[in-house]
Amino acid sequence: MVLLDPDDRILLLHGFGPDRPTDTWWFTPGGGLEGTESREEAARRELAEETGITGAVLGPVLWKRHCAFPFDGRRWEQDEWYYLGRTDRTATHTGGQTDLERRSVSGLRWWTWEELSASRETVYPTRLVELLRTLLDDGPPDAPVLLETERV
Repeated sequence: MVLLDPDDRILLLHGFGPDRPTDTWWFTPGGGLEGTESREEAARRELAEETGITGAVLGPVLWKRHCAFPFDGRRWEQDEWYYLGRTDRTATHTGGQTDLERRSVSGLRWWTWEELSASRETVYPTRLVELLRTLLDDGPPDAPVLLETERV
């Protein structure tokens, strides 16, 4: 989820591989489907688990991408749908994180576009700075933008 607050700051999680704690990156909240839940239900559940934020207004799907990467001793292949989310609530709570999230997430931060643009830290998706600027300038796209496949 691309979660924005009233000041258009984006919420990102700071992560690392459990076996490589010095290799860090920032990423948007989200995760996989459980059981028969819809993508929208999964987005809301993951946001609540990872950040403690509930009641966010879920908007359209902004971007889609396929990615593959090694993490926690296995190879992950996933399709990602990035929903726009809006919230007035900026306080976070990580008590609902899964065991794997507790072992691989070191914090959360609200970023302005300017802060994100000036940062030299790794952020996923890799074009997030450009994509966020377009979103803030032009609003959501008429149809989801298909991002390049990322393989690490």
